[in-house]
Amino acid sequence: MDFAYGSSHAIDAPGFADIADAPPATRPLRVAFFSDAEPERNGAGSYYSDLIAQLDKRIDAVEIFQPTRRKRLLSGLSVPLPGDPTQRLLTPNVPRLWQRVRRMQPDVIVSITPGPFGLLGLAMARHFGSAFMTAFHTEFEALSRLYWSPVSRAIATRYLTGVNRLLCRSSSSVLVHSGRLVETVRSLGAGDVQVMGTPLPTRFIDTPVAPPRGRLSQLVFAGRLAPEKNLDVIVEAARELPDLQFVIAGDGPLRKRIARDTRRLPNVRMVGWLDREALRELLDASDLLLLPSRLETFGSIALEAMARGRPAVVAENAGIHSWHALHDGLITLRRSDRLADAIRRVQAQCPQERHDKAMRARQAAERLNMETLAHWIGLIDRQAA
Repeated sequence: MDFAYGSSHAIDAPGFADIADAPPATRPLRVAFFSDAEPERNGAGSYYSDLIAQLDKRIDAVEIFQPTRRKRLLSGLSVPLPGDPTQRLLTPNVPRLWQRVRRMQPDVIVSITPGPFGLLGLAMARHFGSAFMTAFHTEFEALSRLYWSPVSRAIATRYLTGVNRLLCRSSSSVLVHSGRLVETVRSLGAGDVQVMGTPLPTRFIDTPVAPPRGRLSQLVFAGRLAPEKNLDVIVEAARELPDLQFVIAGDGPLRKRIARDTRRLPNVRMVGWLDREALRELLDASDLLLLPSRLETFGSIALEAMARGRPAVVAENAGIHSWHALHDGLITLRRSDRLADAIRRVQAQCPQERHDKAMRARQAAERLNMETLAHWIGLIDRQAA
């Protein structure tokens, strides 16, 4: 594939057709995904929940094999991750999974993570003769610098580099959703690299959008309460802008500290982890999304806010900025910017200007969703052949 890079490694979505909707596959296709991420607990978990819900209507069979907290039939041992007790690594129940995959006989297997489930996906693809692809969603080595001690980091980096290299070299295609990851996976041995878009929850598309209000009233952050999300700048902005309401949704290792830091701020409300429907309702009740992360491979929540007609203030390092078609729904927070100042600039816009931007954001998000489905179906079809 050809990639057009600008100064910020920006790309226009490559290989996408000019279509209004994603067509169904032209022949029976069976696809199995393997992931160590629990459903909807992080960006990768949400990505495949949304993708599979839409692929299920367009291909013969699609299933994801992953650990869940409520149903441990596919899981074995559970080990907490160093530095983040809210995240656990679960080993797969290999005999049960092997039986399920044998019955399914997938044409294509996609491993999403470099953990036990992802490695099992590779082993099963080799055993059953399925085409194999890898999805690379998270810069694990960069995250390890935020969580682990030098010794733990050295061990983790060696493991992650080795496993990611094995997965990339074994894949007929490696999938990334940000142009800046292309060189990373190529250095790990990837041959064909596909830059994939990001799907949306169907309710975010199908439910009518409430028009934005005339002025900013409520601002929202939604995501893991973790060091990479740079939550301190949201607390600082809330102190400076007492007339605005700030809602923080999510869970993670910093939950108790953020609750302590905001206890004396009457304009901050913490609502914990939300399911996708509750998240949609929160976005609809808000006027602006805040995503000031230090590290953000893509930033799916910003796309979800755009789908609900809400612009997003997003750190310039987030991978979502790579997609030219989404620029009109994003407000770039540069490293030199203060979040409170960026919010004030949005406040200064006239209501009609914000309304027009919100509607363009909605249209761009819908279009990317349909193009993403078309890209996935076309790629699966080619791999199965």
